[in-house]
Amino acid sequence: MKLKAPLAICHTPGIGEAGCDEAGRGCLAGDVYAAAVILPDDFSHALLNDSKQLTERQRDQLRPVIEQEAVAWGVGIVTAAEIDRMNILNASILAMHRALDALKVRPGAIIVDGNRFKPYGDIPYRTFVKGDGLYANIAAASVLAKTWRDEAMMKLHEQYPMYHWDENKGYPTRAHRDAIAQYGPSPYHRMTFRLLDTQLTLDL
Repeated sequence: MKLKAPLAICHTPGIGEAGCDEAGRGCLAGDVYAAAVILPDDFSHALLNDSKQLTERQRDQLRPVIEQEAVAWGVGIVTAAEIDRMNILNASILAMHRALDALKVRPGAIIVDGNRFKPYGDIPYRTFVKGDGLYANIAAASVLAKTWRDEAMMKLHEQYPMYHWDENKGYPTRAHRDAIAQYGPSPYHRMTFRLLDTQLTLDL
């Protein structure tokens, strides 16, 4: 199968470059997840794209392919409590560092979706706005981060069905905010976020 344009496998072939992306940055509840993926230089899959452009079914189809065919992949998690302590930007970068820690192969370079990152050891890195729509290794990371996080939110939904996390995955929908107003926040809500429309934050 041919890789869907305009994705290139990576920015710099032949060095084991890792693509990184996160999922759940804008959520009111749940952990932030990130993934790092090193793809073979000849990898291709017709479906692979920015995870936000894919259906849930397509992401679920891609996840086992990526996990089986990648040279290496890792997933990193930063909890809601950690997010409250360090803010979501630092938490997102830490999740990507933890994903890189989980790789079984040391990458020769790192490329990251977005415009902010912090050095990971002495490995060179570059950031790309909308990089998940440019490079397959970042797109693959976006798929893993999204599917792993969605799976975790589905499990949390079983404990807290009133928040409708099976549908909103922790994002700020009207139904989610209404449930917070009715039931109060759960232990998995990010207390430094604006959980209700009537206030800027909830006090810790």
